[in-house]
Amino acid sequence: MGKANGQSEVAKGRLDLEHELPPAEPDDGSEGRASAPPTGELSELEKVKAERDSLLDRLARAQAEFENARRRATKEQQDFRDFATVDAIKTLLPVIDNFERALQAKSDGAEFRAGVELIYKQLQDVLSKLGVKAIAAKGEQFDPHVHEAIEMVETPDAPDHEVLEEWQRGYKFKDRLIRPAMVKVAKNPGK
Repeated sequence: MGKANGQSEVAKGRLDLEHELPPAEPDDGSEGRASAPPTGELSELEKVKAERDSLLDRLARAQAEFENARRRATKEQQDFRDFATVDAIKTLLPVIDNFERALQAKSDGAEFRAGVELIYKQLQDVLSKLGVKAIAAKGEQFDPHVHEAIEMVETPDAPDHEVLEEWQRGYKFKDRLIRPAMVKVAKNPGK
């Protein structure tokens, strides 16, 4: 019994000693390194990191918003172009219908020609409503901005650089050149 009592006294002494010793610091291999920054500096570092993360998040969101706005603008422009094209096509459909009727009709040459002339007039009206204008060529002075000279002919009968013939009509949409007129131009060295 004395032996059992002796062991319990030793165990009791160890417990007392453990309470008196300061707690052991974990060995993390940091001997010789600088100690951790004081708590004030640590909170300042955490604030800066949080602000950085917030700014990076805002930047990413702003970039995403910009990209979405760019895509929306591109789609709206394409939709507008498509709508404008559909509107132009709708105005041309009656002209196509009249061409089909003229081709199906059984008539003599004079009536056929009169019908085609009416359709041509209708097509010119549609183009005019759309803002397309034919470029004046024959009898005009050659203008390299709206005429394309295919041939130059020496002749004493016309002034120099006058358009003698129009081989293909040119067109403008409002003030923008769509296609230059292909023309034959006079060259008169005497004038």
